[in-house]
Amino acid sequence: MRFVIQRVQEASVTVDKQVIGSIQNGFMVLVGVCDTDTREVADTMLRKMLNLRIFQDENGKTNLALKDVDGQLLIISQFTLYADCRKGNRPSFIKAGSPEHANELYKYILEQCRTNGYHTEQGEFGADMKVSLVNDGPFTIVLDSDEICH
Repeated sequence: MRFVIQRVQEASVTVDKQVIGSIQNGFMVLVGVCDTDTREVADTMLRKMLNLRIFQDENGKTNLALKDVDGQLLIISQFTLYADCRKGNRPSFIKAGSPEHANELYKYILEQCRTNGYHTEQGEFGADMKVSLVNDGPFTIVLDSDEICH
C-alpha cells in the first residue's frame, strides 16, 4: 500500500464538473493498493499517517499531528501509484490491486478515518477525477507499506 500525503490549506475533488469532496487544513491523501495488501496493512499505514507530526506548533516547529490542529482528510484512490516504469515509456500497472480488492480496502480506510473522528471527504473510486489543492509548505510525504510494515 502506498500513501502520498500532502499537507494542504485546502483541497477538492471534482467529478463531471461537480465538486464531490473538499477540505480545509489537513491532508490530501492519494492511496494505492496492491493485491497483497490487507486490513492489517491498512491499519498500520493509517496509524502512521494519522500520527505524523508535520503541522507547526506555536514555535514554528513541525510538532503537531492532524488531530492536534483539528485537520481534515481528503482521501483519493489512485492505482497509478503502482506504475512500473522500468521498461519502455508506457507504464505497466500490473502491480496495482484488482479493482474489487482495492475498492474494498479504500472503503475500509475511509471508514476507519471516520470512525476515529476525522472529518473525511473522498473521491469516487474508478472515476475520472480532477483534484485541486493548495499545498501547505509544500509538505509531501510518501508512505510505502513495504517500508512501514516489514
